[in-house]
Amino acid sequence: QPADTRQVRVFARHIVPVGKEDQMHSLPFIVYLQGGPGFECSLPSSVKGGWYATAISEGFQLLLVDQRGTGLSAPISAHTLVQHGSTAAQAEYVQHFRADSIVRDCELIRKALCRGRTSAASQKVALLGQSFGGFCITTYLSLFPNSISRALITGGVPPLLDSPDAVYHATYPRMITRNQQYYAKFPRDIARVRTIIEHLSAADVVLPDGGCLTARRFQQLGISFGRTGGFDSVHRLVLRAASDLETAGSLSVSALTEIAAAQSFDTNPLYCIMHESIYCQNGNASRWAAHRVREASFASAFEHQWDRILQRSDPAAPVYFTGESVYPWMLDDYAELRRLKDVALSLAEYTGWGRLYDTDVLAANTVPVAAVSYYNDMFVDVGLSERTAQTIAGCHQWITNEFHHNGLGVSSHVPEYLFRLLKGDITDL
Repeated sequence: QPADTRQVRVFARHIVPVGKEDQMHSLPFIVYLQGGPGFECSLPSSVKGGWYATAISEGFQLLLVDQRGTGLSAPISAHTLVQHGSTAAQAEYVQHFRADSIVRDCELIRKALCRGRTSAASQKVALLGQSFGGFCITTYLSLFPNSISRALITGGVPPLLDSPDAVYHATYPRMITRNQQYYAKFPRDIARVRTIIEHLSAADVVLPDGGCLTARRFQQLGISFGRTGGFDSVHRLVLRAASDLETAGSLSVSALTEIAAAQSFDTNPLYCIMHESIYCQNGNASRWAAHRVREASFASAFEHQWDRILQRSDPAAPVYFTGESVYPWMLDDYAELRRLKDVALSLAEYTGWGRLYDTDVLAANTVPVAAVSYYNDMFVDVGLSERTAQTIAGCHQWITNEFHHNGLGVSSHVPEYLFRLLKGDITDL
C-alpha cells in the first residue's frame, strides 16, 4: 500500500556455507518459510544435518525469515499492540500480517539481495515452506511466480477455500482417530485423564503465568498428537499430573509449568488470533469456525464438561484431546490472550479479507514445485491438499504415511526426496 507510511522491520538470518564466503553474491538463495502462523525461525545449532545440509549440498545459501509479527520481525503481542491505540486500530494493524504481506516482505528482500546479479535466472530464489510456510509459497506462486526458481512444500499444500469450515470437518475425524490410537498405546491413561478432567472441572487451577488450566485447555495438549513423538510427550504430562493428584490432591508447580510450556499460544499469540484467517478469502469471516463445527458436529466426541461426560451413553469412555484448533474461550483461559481479547474478537468477524491465491495463475504455473503431504496429517488434510496440488500445474506431490506433520524436522529423507522429484529422478508417483 504505497500511500501507507507505516513501516515494519523484518529480520532474516543469512547462512553462507563455510568456505564459500567469497561466493555470497553469486550463490543462489533458498528462502525458508516457517510454519505457523505466528512462529519465528529457530536458530540452528548446526547446519551439518537435516534440511540445512541438504540445501547446502544442492548449492544454496540459506535465508531464514522471521515472518512479520514473529521473532525479531515487528513481533505482535499485547505489549507491542497497545502503541497502536484503540481496539479498532490494533485490529486494522494486525490485518496486514497474513501470507500476502509476508510474501511481499520476502519479495522486497529478494530484490535487495539479488540486486546487481546479471541474469534473470540468478535473481530468482528457491523456496522451502513447512506447514503454513507452504501456504505462503502458494501465495508467492500466485503473486510473483517469475521471482521463484523452484519451490518445495512440506506438509503445507493449502486448501483453496474461502472459509475454514471444511478444514475442521476434515480434521476433527482425524483427531478422533489419533485419540483412539493414543489410548490404544496408553490404555491406563483413560482413567488418568478422566481423573484430571474431573479435578479441573471442580477446581480453579491457576498457572504460574496467571492463566487458567481448565479442562478444555488441558484437552488442547492433543495438538502434539500430530507430531512424531507426540503421544509420548502427552503421556508424560498425563502421568505427572495424575501422580500429583494421587499423592497430593493438587497439581504441582512443576507439572503446571510443564503443561503451560507445551502450549505456545501465549508466547506466539498470532497462532491464535490470526489462525483461522489464513483460510479466509473474498470477504469471508472465520467467526470461530473450529468452535462452530465442533459444537454442531463433534461436541459429544470432544466433551470437556464433567457432568456431561457422565451423562454420555458410555460414561466410562475416554475423554478425547483436541488438535490444532482455536476457540473463543481461549481468550479467557490464556493470560496473554486475555489482553488481546477484543482484537481477536474483532478479527474473527472481519469480512474484508482479500484473495490469497490466484487459481488462474496457479493453473498456468511454470515454476517446478515438489510437495510432500502426510497421509495421517492432523494439521493439513491430505484430501484437501491433493485437490490443490492438482490445481498447480507441474506440481509433483508425494503422499506418504511414513511421517507426521513435522517430517521435515525428523528426517533428511524428506528434503532429499523432494529435490529428487524436482530433478526428475523419481517419476513413478
